[in-house]
Amino acid sequence: MRFCMILVRFVRFLPVRALKIINMVRKIEFSDFSKYRSELMGAAMLFVMFFHVYMPKSYLMYGVVRCGNIGVDMFLFLSGIGLWYSWTKQPSLKHFFLHRYLRIYPAWLIMAALYYIPNHLYVAGGGYSPNIGHLVANILFNWSFWRIDDLTFWFIPAIMMLYTFAPAYMELIRKHPSYRWLPVLFMVWAVMVQYYPPVHRAVGHVEIFWSRIPIFLIGINCGQWVKEKRSMEGAALWGILLLFVLSFMMCIEFENHWRGKFPLFLERMVYIPCSITAMILLCRAFHYAPRWLLAFLTFLGGISLELYLIHIQFVLKYVKEYHLGYCLTALLMIAISIPLAWLLKKVVSLLKLTPAPPKEGRKDS
Repeated sequence: MRFCMILVRFVRFLPVRALKIINMVRKIEFSDFSKYRSELMGAAMLFVMFFHVYMPKSYLMYGVVRCGNIGVDMFLFLSGIGLWYSWTKQPSLKHFFLHRYLRIYPAWLIMAALYYIPNHLYVAGGGYSPNIGHLVANILFNWSFWRIDDLTFWFIPAIMMLYTFAPAYMELIRKHPSYRWLPVLFMVWAVMVQYYPPVHRAVGHVEIFWSRIPIFLIGINCGQWVKEKRSMEGAALWGILLLFVLSFMMCIEFENHWRGKFPLFLERMVYIPCSITAMILLCRAFHYAPRWLLAFLTFLGGISLELYLIHIQFVLKYVKEYHLGYCLTALLMIAISIPLAWLLKKVVSLLKLTPAPPKEGRKDS
């Protein structure tokens, strides 16, 4: 009887105590996306690198490792925020494209030439470049991605295409904010790319591009909130945590039991809430992380482009031949890729091929 009375009192006061705990949570600052931008990009790059290393499906962590693909969505979301900062600060097409393409093109041209020229010379039929015209186009803007879904460096032509249309979208929502709902339109378009026959026949081979447009546009939309230093009440953190857990569980379920049985755009729609909530939670964790970890992730974020260009075709391709198992292969790939990426960035910098970093830090990037 006494136990029952204690239990009733506990249940009676539980909502009050829970409410007090909820109210104690520090509010969520959207400016953290800017404050920890480099750290988030470093974390995203690690997720992508771990994702690219082969792991047998029988391994317990298979589904978790495969979810590292959300690193791409994190990059696109953060890029969208950075574009909004840049455009609202200086809405000049010349400045915008010069700054964006000079950041990508020098490193890209070097690595694209190192990959596509040998591929053309030594692979039967010219590999991805059946003639000199295709070779030049591949080195300039990875034409084979748009032509035959060559995924070797797919993120580079995808982000360059997004950069091309970003100013038009930013001007549209700046003058007519009601058009911020356009990411929903591109979600519908992703469904049409998969299921509407005329669209699927025409552009279905680059589904990986179409299904990533929504997260990029959402990033641009959130750029205004970040710039205005908006926030959410701390109580929202529990809803964000729940959304992350549910979307992450669904991604793991897709990878463990449904891979090959569903259109890929479906999982990429789940990546949207998973990646955004993951970044909010990471920003919260970064408040308490040791300085050495933040410094390491910042360093990786600063060479993320170079790491992307190097780690698969110039490192992992050769390391995996030794069949060292997942952990050793991943660690060795990272250990070799980091100094090579740093060296590539130094070479490009010494050649004065990249624009000088903005004086106000990370926001305009």
